[in-house]
Amino acid sequence: MTIAAQIMSLEEFFNYDDRTDTRYELEDGKLLAMPTESEINRRIATFLLVYFAQLGIAFSRLTMKTEVVVSGRRATVRLPDLMVLTEELTEELAGANRSLVTLDMPPPQLVVEVVSQGGENEARDYRYKRSQYQARGIAEYWIVDPMQERITVLSLVAGLYEEAVYEGLQRSPLHC
Repeated sequence: MTIAAQIMSLEEFFNYDDRTDTRYELEDGKLLAMPTESEINRRIATFLLVYFAQLGIAFSRLTMKTEVVVSGRRATVRLPDLMVLTEELTEELAGANRSLVTLDMPPPQLVVEVVSQGGENEARDYRYKRSQYQARGIAEYWIVDPMQERITVLSLVAGLYEEAVYEGLQRSPLHC
């Protein structure tokens, strides 16, 4: 939901504080309030965090709710549910005052978005973020859709995402 009609710069967004716990994304310079997380979305993101840690991915490379700047017509900052960072990015973020991946940093290895119900949110995860994460050079983007019981895995190949979709009880990327 867009809450401000004025166009914000990245600097204005980074300094914005409405003194609430509301989480925001910046889309083409417009401030978007993120919906509160449903219990199923929170559980899925937490499950994946634990699962990746059990696979041996260093906990320092796993992050939730870290912002990532992506390209858009105007300033755009996304707030994925979960990311797996590269070693290089982990080092660059160490000691940072804000958990933020800027354009001058290497991209995360994996971004996971758990789809929230609602037309705008679904379109944002499936359409807009897909092209933005692809342009940002993020190697993998997972769209976990609990309502459709579907995981869409997008893998970057020669600059474009190739898509694999896993539905229902079909073998998913979690069955390694």
